[in-house]
Amino acid sequence: MSNHSTSASASRLRNHIASLQTMTRFVLATLALASGVYTYLGVRGLLDGSATLVFLGAIIYSVAVSVGIYGFWTYLIRFVPEMRDGASRIALFLIMIVGSVMIIAMSSWLNAAALAGSAAVEQHLATTQQEYTADLDQAHSNALGALSLLPDIQRAQERFARLAEDERASGALTGTSGSGSVVQLLTQMSAQMNELQATIEGSRERVQTLFEEGQLHLTAMRQLVSASGPVEPRANEFAQETVALSGVIASLEQTSIAPSVARAAQDLSMGFIAPVTSGADADLAGRQSTVMETVRASVAAQSAALSEAANEILAQPRVDERRFVPLSSAEAVLVYATSFLPSWAGAISIDLLPGVFVAVMAVVMAALRRNEDGLTDADRITAADMLRSIELHETLAAARAARQPAPAPEPEPEIAETPPAQPATNENVTPLSLNERKRFEP
Repeated sequence: MSNHSTSASASRLRNHIASLQTMTRFVLATLALASGVYTYLGVRGLLDGSATLVFLGAIIYSVAVSVGIYGFWTYLIRFVPEMRDGASRIALFLIMIVGSVMIIAMSSWLNAAALAGSAAVEQHLATTQQEYTADLDQAHSNALGALSLLPDIQRAQERFARLAEDERASGALTGTSGSGSVVQLLTQMSAQMNELQATIEGSRERVQTLFEEGQLHLTAMRQLVSASGPVEPRANEFAQETVALSGVIASLEQTSIAPSVARAAQDLSMGFIAPVTSGADADLAGRQSTVMETVRASVAAQSAALSEAANEILAQPRVDERRFVPLSSAEAVLVYATSFLPSWAGAISIDLLPGVFVAVMAVVMAALRRNEDGLTDADRITAADMLRSIELHETLAAARAARQPAPAPEPEPEIAETPPAQPATNENVTPLSLNERKRFEP
């Protein structure tokens, strides 16, 4: 590239830089102002106290943030492009990174809170509502766990009742019909099973009532999550619903009949009371004793099966007590940051966009210096510079001449006055007078 083209390119770059100074200040001021406004909106939700105190505190903080951001980027956009050595430039870029982190810490997260704070709080409410729904379902499942034992208990009750009836009618067990000791024992076991069945079925209505009450609270919570309007009043009502729902879940946990079933199942074998044989002869009494031992073994097996099933129900994980923790908009944005990445990107871009201008100015100034380093002094001078130089030279010459004293006039040499020269006369020469001369025409 010729020196003329290089000089022209350098001149254009300098003209562009000079023409963009006002635009650069305007952009920096606008971005700093926007960041300050969103910072005010974000910090207002974190302050407590009277309305006046909250307003003044938020205004002072947002103004400080705006001024700090404007000053920080103004310094960098002036100094970074002027750095020629690599060490100074790297040092300033490291300072810019540290400053950017500080700006994110004091402003960007508050900007994100202003942009997506309400949505983040609503997501917190929705997540909490889902957790409480799972807790209610788990508590309801635990409370109804004992109902799964009803088929086994019903079969055992029916079997004991049928054997008692068969023994009474035809003597199916002892060979002798009638209402004897075996019939009494079988009837006793059937009655215990029937009582256990009634206890389990009686708990079903209570569990269903509590579950329906919990569903009503969950419905109210869902309505609060999806309702329109300010989120803070809705969050307060949501908290009240969570307290009521926690009470319902605790009641469901206490209503579970599984512990009672486990104890009743143990009582079947441990509390087994065999009646005295009622046979009139030894042979019948022996047969009755044999049948009652068989019934005892059957009751023990039934008791073990029910106890094992009840223990499996009791081994299911219990619902942990849950507490709803209200979050401010700024805290919710941090907790659910991954769900609001676009808002975070916009909030950070407002604060860090001037860094792009710093990089642009650094690249332009580097190109400008490369163009100017290959120019001679004559290539750097424009016609306007030359005219100004001539005018300046003439002004300096005139000023220098005005400061020097004028030289004293030299004395003129004295010239002796001599009389005018007289024409020399000669006695032998007779002067002629022109007037006396006569002209003769031929």
